[in-house]
Amino acid sequence: MRSLLGNRKKSVAGQVFVLQVAIVVLLAAGALLALVLQSKHDTEREARNRSVSVAQTFAHSLGLQDTLKTSDPSAVLQPLAETTRKAAGVDFVVVMDTKGIRYSHPQPDRIGKRFVGTIEPSLNGQVHTESVDGPLGKEIQAVVPVTAPDGKVVGLVSAGLTVKNVTGVVDRQLPVILLAIATGLALATVGTALISRRLRRQTHGLGTQEMTRMYEHHDAVLHAVREGVLITDGEGRLLLANDEAKRLLGLPEDADGRHIADVPGLDRRMADLLLSCREATDEVLESGDRLLVVNQRPTHPGGRPEGAAVTIRDSTEMQVLTTRAETARRRLKLLYDAGGDIGTSLDVVRTAEELAAVAVPRFADFVTVDLADQVIEGEEPRAGSDMRRTAVSGIRSDHPLYPVGRLIDFLPSTPQARGYGTGRAELVPDLAEAPGWEAQDPPRARAIVEYGIHSLIAAPLMARGVVLGVVNFWRSEKQEPFDEDELSLAEELVARAAVSMDNARRYTREHALAVTLQRSLLPRALPEQSAMDVAHFYLPAQSGVGGDWFDVIPLAGCRVALVVGDVVGHGLHAAATMGRLRTAVHNFSSLDLPPDEILARLDDLVQRIDHDGEGDDVNGGVLGATCLYAIYDPVSQRCTMARAGHLPPLVVAPDGTTEIVELPAGPPLGLGGMPFETAELDLAEGSQLVLYTDGLIEERTRDISEGLELLRVALSHPDRDPHESCRAVLDMLLPPRPTDDVALLIARTRTLGPDRVAQWDVPFRPSAVGAIRNAAAKKLDEWGLTDLGFATELILSELVTNALRHGKGPVRVRLLHDHNLTCEVWDASSTAPHLRYAATTDEGGRGLFLVAQLSEHWGTRYTPEGKVIWAELALPGGTGDTEAAFAAFLDVDPL
Repeated sequence: MRSLLGNRKKSVAGQVFVLQVAIVVLLAAGALLALVLQSKHDTEREARNRSVSVAQTFAHSLGLQDTLKTSDPSAVLQPLAETTRKAAGVDFVVVMDTKGIRYSHPQPDRIGKRFVGTIEPSLNGQVHTESVDGPLGKEIQAVVPVTAPDGKVVGLVSAGLTVKNVTGVVDRQLPVILLAIATGLALATVGTALISRRLRRQTHGLGTQEMTRMYEHHDAVLHAVREGVLITDGEGRLLLANDEAKRLLGLPEDADGRHIADVPGLDRRMADLLLSCREATDEVLESGDRLLVVNQRPTHPGGRPEGAAVTIRDSTEMQVLTTRAETARRRLKLLYDAGGDIGTSLDVVRTAEELAAVAVPRFADFVTVDLADQVIEGEEPRAGSDMRRTAVSGIRSDHPLYPVGRLIDFLPSTPQARGYGTGRAELVPDLAEAPGWEAQDPPRARAIVEYGIHSLIAAPLMARGVVLGVVNFWRSEKQEPFDEDELSLAEELVARAAVSMDNARRYTREHALAVTLQRSLLPRALPEQSAMDVAHFYLPAQSGVGGDWFDVIPLAGCRVALVVGDVVGHGLHAAATMGRLRTAVHNFSSLDLPPDEILARLDDLVQRIDHDGEGDDVNGGVLGATCLYAIYDPVSQRCTMARAGHLPPLVVAPDGTTEIVELPAGPPLGLGGMPFETAELDLAEGSQLVLYTDGLIEERTRDISEGLELLRVALSHPDRDPHESCRAVLDMLLPPRPTDDVALLIARTRTLGPDRVAQWDVPFRPSAVGAIRNAAAKKLDEWGLTDLGFATELILSELVTNALRHGKGPVRVRLLHDHNLTCEVWDASSTAPHLRYAATTDEGGRGLFLVAQLSEHWGTRYTPEGKVIWAELALPGGTGDTEAAFAAFLDVDPL
């Protein structure tokens, strides 16, 4: 308040405020004095009335007169008096006899002493009140007589309040009085503030000197700022224009006071804006060679439109800087996006498409990418190579540019050929006036110009000093041609893309080499065999060729071996390792060993490969390999199989029941130290045996158990042949872009019936050889193979004789009529015969040589009971000719 008075004591508002405060203070003081006097009078009256009321009530209480007649009235009256005093809210209740001797008192030591006060009026039967200085201090007390029924006064009762309790009432009411005073002052202050606000609005709260000083400052600032200021009135007159406004708008010095329409040199659009008095925020107007940013706000004094206040600033230089900064920002954003959008895959065509897409429409209206044909194949381009249009992207699809896939031989006069030859980007600002480029294809060149394409940048794709192709940026929508800055941007954009393009090219080359190597190592066609109908499928991984393989290997005795394996890893090393393992499986299969022994030998081989790779690069050894090997015999319909860490096969019964074979897993190849176990199962004719690799059932979006279940569902149709089952499995399980190799082998079993099998037990005596030859010749006649009788008899005679001479009994002979004729001789000896050349003087040793000459293949396989020596003869009309072989053996010209 003191500050407010000091600031406003010379103003009308300050004087009014002081007057109101004085009136409120005087009124508040008078009200406080009147309240104190009135409160004192009211409290004394209240104290007398309460004292008389309490004393009379106690004096008229029942039993009081009888108690006064007792020998010790204090014993009864003292507690009653204290209880009544506390309940009534008085300071004391005293009972006394007619002589003034107390029977009760709040201070017990006062009992028995004389009462302080006047009792004579009460002894005469009157109620007497007075103010005295008693034991409790200054007191207001009342004395009331206790009257017997006959009217005689037998005692007195006095009750009263001390003065301090009376004045305490005033103290309790004082905060209320002060609150009322404060409220009054607050109301006075608010009223004064409202009045002061009204006065300040009228007088601005300033005196003459302050007003003069303020206008001096206002004028100095108004003409010194670097922003134009205009003020207009509601009638369209220009009331005020500072120096900057006159400079920016080219106004004359005497423009103030003129109507806006009459001000010379004022731009028409600016005049229309000033006359409209509408609100404008950062509107950009051209005035001569300047760009002006205008802000206009209408003024409403008294609630009526009275013109507008306008500010103007020159943004010409800022606009230029902003444009350059925005252009730089867009270019950096384009390069940043190109770094993330180009090269997302190691595919040459896809990379070219990404490059074309990222530049449209932010940099060019059309983009074409032409690559040397060798680059698309993964090779380095050769000098003078033709280029193939690999990618096209544009704002419209009806353009006359060469389509995708077109092989283009650019003429030396074209910017593409010059850029491809020199490795430097070529800028053609105006295609309509540029010589040479239209010679490539004059009709198409005219169509391009007529279409509206008018400017071109041809930037070569160069990586590691080799030009891979040319990127063409075409402009049609924007009227301005490409400039040097945009040429440098195109070069940087293409340089970044060239690295990704070269990486994709090199990957394509390596991938093609790996695929070529892998496909050369995989079986190109399944071998001829009649034990199974086989369908197969193989797909290398998109991200890199792996080491999956499969095989179907015919074995002696019309049997067939099915093999599926997987080498961990991708690339050339995995493919090469797969080839080594596949070759080893073929070699071990030629020994006709059981599946567990073949896997054991394969495990030893992998360990040796790993040991040989120690000390070399990290790709020298095998990181891991799995294999599943199964042998099916169509005669016994028994399948024997073993696996080394591979997924178990599935068997689909002829009735559609699909189950996973409970086959001991075995360790992966190369670990060593653990034996492999063989499982045998009988397969009904028409059963399907399904072998596969993990790339078929395992994927990121599903686990192996889910993939196995889907495989079971796909195979639960026994009416399908293996090829149909293969397609059904692939439709359900094959991912769009496999991350691992996929190999699938489905084989439906056949049976070699009893009518195509002949078997005899041979007595263990030399004379039995002739009987076996006769029985075999008779069987051949039944099969229509009489032409093979002579060769078969010679082979059986030699093999049976060797078994009887060098082997052990029992001896059995079996003939199998399939796509060839197989002769088998079984005995219990494990000693294998060896082919040797007999000397001219030797009496024996020519038997096996004769067998080898007469048969297509021969060999030995071991069984738990001994061994089997077998020989295969081609059927008449086949590729083999046993009669010719026999004639050559005898050195006799064939007939």
